[in-house]
Amino acid sequence: MTIPNISVEDVPLNRFHQLLTLRSGGGSFVDGYVLSIIGVAMVQMSAGLSLSSFWQGMIAASALIGIFFGGFLGGWLTDRLGRKRLFFVGPTLFILASVAQYWVESALMLFLLRFAIGIAVGIEYPVATSLLVEFLPKKNRGPRLATLTILWFAGAAFAYVIGEFLLRHAGEDAWRLVLASAAVIGAVLFVLRIGTPESPRWLLSKGRAAEAEAIIKQVYGASFSLRNLPEQPEVKKLSVWNLLHSGYGKRMLFVTVFWTCSVIPVFAVYAFAPKVLQALNLKGDWASIGSVAITFLFVVGCIVATRLINTMGRRSMLIYSFLWSGLALFGLGVFHAGSEVLILALFGAYALFIGGAQVLQLVYPNELFPTEIRAFAVGVGTSLSRVGAAVGTWLVPLALDHLGIAQTMYIAALVTLVGLLFAWALAPETRSLNLQQAASLG
Repeated sequence: MTIPNISVEDVPLNRFHQLLTLRSGGGSFVDGYVLSIIGVAMVQMSAGLSLSSFWQGMIAASALIGIFFGGFLGGWLTDRLGRKRLFFVGPTLFILASVAQYWVESALMLFLLRFAIGIAVGIEYPVATSLLVEFLPKKNRGPRLATLTILWFAGAAFAYVIGEFLLRHAGEDAWRLVLASAAVIGAVLFVLRIGTPESPRWLLSKGRAAEAEAIIKQVYGASFSLRNLPEQPEVKKLSVWNLLHSGYGKRMLFVTVFWTCSVIPVFAVYAFAPKVLQALNLKGDWASIGSVAITFLFVVGCIVATRLINTMGRRSMLIYSFLWSGLALFGLGVFHAGSEVLILALFGAYALFIGGAQVLQLVYPNELFPTEIRAFAVGVGTSLSRVGAAVGTWLVPLALDHLGIAQTMYIAALVTLVGLLFAWALAPETRSLNLQQAASLG
């Protein structure tokens, strides 16, 4: 049998790739759903459980805390135990913790269940993205990973639709059904993922070449073999820490800083859009329309970035995303007393231009690290960026009260400037490289 002289990264997108995108992207959809559904249920839930303001804040933050631990844990376990095993941990936790919320009777129990859901979300990022990227053709790698960000927003929007429907039609304890509804989506995701194979790259990194070759033949055809996989055949026995010290620590710093700088203003704006708009003198219908428009433009920005990621390139996209979104935030500080149209235009520009940095959060860490620590790198980025998001979100009301809207916008612009400087200094271009070349320090 003739072995084709073509890399598995240069083959056309096939049915397996389409299904794997759905299997991995479904995790992002569920993540958006479970993280957003708590906001839908908060008012009725607070009354039903007699929650103090302290517990409302703790329950709202519990999932972010869980993501911090889940990112580290998921990344480490995914690299150690394999992508396939961890692929089912997230959906299982979604199902169990979501169902348990239906019978919750105390603030502490709800906090712990939301914390468990956060761990599941944290695990999803490294396992789903590393498995997907290790199968995708080179030209589809960026757009497909970027699509996961769009699916997150889709899940968040679906949570508001389902949540509001249940609150209106399911009685005074509807909040219990609202929170438990995530179990249905988690179950669908679990079933969808049945039959997913292990990553040949991970198997090869563990010295399991025969299993890796069998999966390559299963996915790409009987004429393909390990010769078509652009990966070093020898088994590397380096630890995570040795790899970081060997030069990947600089890349880890870049990923962590740019990811954090891109999510701090987004989480703050997304969580407090009405409050921020009110501080910018947009009230009534203007504030309501503005909140909807900004959410819509976040999605549009991500879609545009997904379409341009191969044409424009990773490095240019990240630099210009930080530059133009940062200028929009600076403009909001300068023109904080401007007209409603000007304020909404600047806010809209920020939401649109930050899309580039948003979609690259899942692209860069998957491309810049070798198989041995790919999931770990995504997990670390997930964990540390959420610390920044949590702190930034917590500080927004304080900044508005004590510093004012202009200074708050200047601080947000400064955070974006830090991201721009790190992108300018450290962001590589990886669009034309195969996965091994992109992860190489050479």
